[in-house]
Amino acid sequence: MDWRLEGSTQKVESPVLQGEEGILEETGEDGLPEGFQLLQIDAEGECQEGETLATGSTAWCSKNVQRKQRHWEKIVAAKKSKRKQEKERRKANRAENPGICPQHSKRFLRALTKEKLLEAKHSGPRLCIDLSMTHHMSKKELSRLAGQIRRLYGSNKKADRPFWICLTGFTIDSPLYEECVRMNDGFSSYLLDIKEEDCFSLFPLETLVYLTPDSEHALEDVDLNKVYILGGLVDESIQKKVTFQKAWEYSVKTARLPIQEYMVRNQNGKNYHSEILAINQVFDILSTYLETRNWPEALKKGVTSGKGYILRNSVE
Repeated sequence: MDWRLEGSTQKVESPVLQGEEGILEETGEDGLPEGFQLLQIDAEGECQEGETLATGSTAWCSKNVQRKQRHWEKIVAAKKSKRKQEKERRKANRAENPGICPQHSKRFLRALTKEKLLEAKHSGPRLCIDLSMTHHMSKKELSRLAGQIRRLYGSNKKADRPFWICLTGFTIDSPLYEECVRMNDGFSSYLLDIKEEDCFSLFPLETLVYLTPDSEHALEDVDLNKVYILGGLVDESIQKKVTFQKAWEYSVKTARLPIQEYMVRNQNGKNYHSEILAINQVFDILSTYLETRNWPEALKKGVTSGKGYILRNSVE
């Protein structure tokens, strides 16, 4: 009996009323269920708080956002206008010069460069950098050599008719390799060959021509059937006839650049004259000659004024 009375009392005092739509909560003064009032209060609180966070002090932040929006719209409009003007300029340029090819995208140029380099591997001239003599070089000399390799490769990529480059006597656990990776971005993806063997065991000896300033024979032409070798040395480490002696041991032909034939010594205060060039300078000469078939023009490209030589026709 007591249980029923308690239940009936709870039932009477319960704020829940049964209706057709289900269970409805007790309504407040405004006619809304009390639960909805609580939700409304929470939502209003979050909205006001959100406005404060988004705007800081409501009026000031609103102006700041509008100012930034107007500034951004000006930038976008300026870019659109610039692109439109550039498009019209290219269109007018093509109309005036119908024979000139349009500019290509960077992706297209990279693909074209890759295609030319891979083609050189099969049918182009070949150049070996002999790196088997670097074990006696200092850290400073290795850094300079790594920089020369980077510049040589960069020049080869830009050439209309590139060489296929092979780094011989070169191991991936050597200090020079570590220096090349450190100094040259993307060195591991260079399109060239890296061989631990020396050049004398990779190619038939009769096809090799070792370029050394100590040779008695001047280079007359660049033969596509030959493999030209450059000694991987720098100024500080060069010893007299090191590369020449190495070529002589393997009975390989040698040649020097025709500096003496097309250039003369220039008078200077230090009385300094040298035919020893960095490997990237020698490469620039070979690459320019391959394109122009003109030794004076090629030598002018690679022999800097600091070497103390000038072209014969430059002498007044």
